[in-house]
Amino acid sequence: MGTFARGSRRPAALRRARWASAVTIAAGAPVLRTAITSPPGGRKFRRWTVVLASTWTAGAVAGSPRPLRQLVRPATLTRSVVRPAIIGAGAVAVFSAGAVVTTRIPLLRDRIRAVVDHARHGSLPTVIGLALLTGVTEELFFRGPLYDAVDLPGVHPVLTSTAIYTLVTCATGNPMLVFAAGVLGTITALDRRATGDVIGPAVIHLTWSTGMLLVLPPMVHRFDRSPTGR
Repeated sequence: MGTFARGSRRPAALRRARWASAVTIAAGAPVLRTAITSPPGGRKFRRWTVVLASTWTAGAVAGSPRPLRQLVRPATLTRSVVRPAIIGAGAVAVFSAGAVVTTRIPLLRDRIRAVVDHARHGSLPTVIGLALLTGVTEELFFRGPLYDAVDLPGVHPVLTSTAIYTLVTCATGNPMLVFAAGVLGTITALDRRATGDVIGPAVIHLTWSTGMLLVLPPMVHRFDRSPTGR
């Protein structure tokens, strides 16, 4: 549950967190769909990705039942950076191994290609930068005020916050992104529960996003050029 004990939270702050979370999700889901379905590498994709990051940030600020600085408080280097980075790297390795299999299935390969085309046809540094921006803001919101809003007696905040995160990702219409959200959301929510802040979840998300954007595009490209991929 972290350092924010349930008994220390005021009902008014929790109501604000719930309302802000609901409004943010309602606004963020269509923006997410618009961004991810925009032409790969285009200006529309970049513009709507920034709008998406701004939406999550606004929700994090408006909905937090406690000052955000309590969610990003300084911690030891090992706990706040090294350990989450190792977890994120492990997730990259597992997802990469899974991609070896899924890229051989035409339907799933097309879903992966729909995502990595943003990196293949656009500026890779720009796409990575946007991915890092949205990754941080997602953690600020989903593992910040949203997690606090559902951390109630009789409610499992890890499962509930992850379920909401996964449902929001359904707006993309991409089953591979939905699956990734379920797995990554669980990992980051568990870290939030263990540490009580969002630094670890953000580092995990950043490591995972960077790794997948560097690994998946050449993997898909190599398979497209192989005889079995034609």
